[in-house]
Amino acid sequence: MAKAKTVYICTECGGQTPKWAGQCPHCNGWNSLVESVAEASTGHRYQSLAKSTPVRKLAQIEAADVPRFSSGVSEFDRVLGGGLVSGGVVLIGGDPGIGKSTLLLQSLAHLARERRALYVSGEESGAQIALRAQRLGLGASGEGGGELDLLAEIQLEKILGAIESEKPDVVVIDSIQTIYSEALSSAPGSVAQVRECAAQLTRSAKQSGVTVILVGHVTKEGSLAGPRVLEHIVDTVLYFEGDTHSSYRLVRAFKNRFGAVNELGVFAMTEKGLRGVANPSALFLSQHEQSVPGSCVLVTQEGTRPLLVEVQALVDTAQVPNPRRLAVGLEQNRLAMLLAVMHRHAGIACFDQDVFLNAVGGVKISEPAADLAVLLAIHSSLRNKPLPRGIVAFGEVGLAGEIRPSPRGQDRLKEAAKLGFSIAIIPKANAPKHPIDGLEVHAVDRLEHAISVVAGL
Repeated sequence: MAKAKTVYICTECGGQTPKWAGQCPHCNGWNSLVESVAEASTGHRYQSLAKSTPVRKLAQIEAADVPRFSSGVSEFDRVLGGGLVSGGVVLIGGDPGIGKSTLLLQSLAHLARERRALYVSGEESGAQIALRAQRLGLGASGEGGGELDLLAEIQLEKILGAIESEKPDVVVIDSIQTIYSEALSSAPGSVAQVRECAAQLTRSAKQSGVTVILVGHVTKEGSLAGPRVLEHIVDTVLYFEGDTHSSYRLVRAFKNRFGAVNELGVFAMTEKGLRGVANPSALFLSQHEQSVPGSCVLVTQEGTRPLLVEVQALVDTAQVPNPRRLAVGLEQNRLAMLLAVMHRHAGIACFDQDVFLNAVGGVKISEPAADLAVLLAIHSSLRNKPLPRGIVAFGEVGLAGEIRPSPRGQDRLKEAAKLGFSIAIIPKANAPKHPIDGLEVHAVDRLEHAISVVAGL
């Protein structure tokens, strides 16, 4: 028997090469080539997509909003940009056991009341899913779960046949790494199978108008497993975040062709499944009976939602020649830069101190508006003196020591005032034109000015 011809496929860009190499010749990625069986061409699988249209002027094309429908879970709708889109393809990834299947089962159970919904499972049997639905209260007498169609199958052609015959409005594929196509001889989960199955499901969604939600596995680095082209095929990419040992989950959008990215949905894991959190700021604020050193509340912006997050800093005398710099939930390289700025422009040195930084609640903060709150928390811990009670801060700190403005400053201040905070340290460019009831605003333009204002409160 002749040996099957093999090729090497890049997991980053999907490019193919006949020989293995340490660097992909297409995208220059290192150690990204994996061995796979060369697949023979099976003909015109995508011929139905090639529908020619005449060339038209942009002004002649009518612009219309994309119609949406609710997923049945308000926080899920927020991350999606307002709801699901007919013909849209959503890819959702996260660590094992974090709640992806639970959220989608709850969503389909709500949708099944008014629409046709199909749940395709390649990882669990129908009895296991029914047991989970019963535990979540989604059975025949529960929240519409009795009307939900269920299919335990991993063969792509049978799944496409079921979609064509049942004509559902929404389909969940759990998960894309377990599905295989007969057109390919490679194993499920391989680069070729994942790419082929995702492309065929996307073709079916665009042709029939069915909304397809794909569940994807993640690698140990936290990114979606499979080729990077998988994220380019779909319309929306969502990530589940949070510690599996915690009861809170975050769903974040990283790509959305039909809405804004960087939206954040906050859920609490209960005995009855995932429940949306109405006031997520309360999750990220520690409840201290009295003010403690090294704590400052930051007003951050996640998509369209302002959030209050407590930033905690611990500064201690270093016991080794190289002091430690550790940040959890914030960027560690930016911490080193901010310490240099504080030394240069405010005269406060931490070169002989260990500095530990933490964002309460497990939230990840990537925006530079956290700079001012981080430095105020570090200064408070270094002096072992708590900040005044009821203070919030935000603003980007530049290398020259200036305080740069942050976007949507008015929304941040209103959120802080609504939650009962009384003092705000903000960039001068974000100063409100009209006073905000119950909130004393201090607008600063330099780091040393901000530290002196806090010292005088």
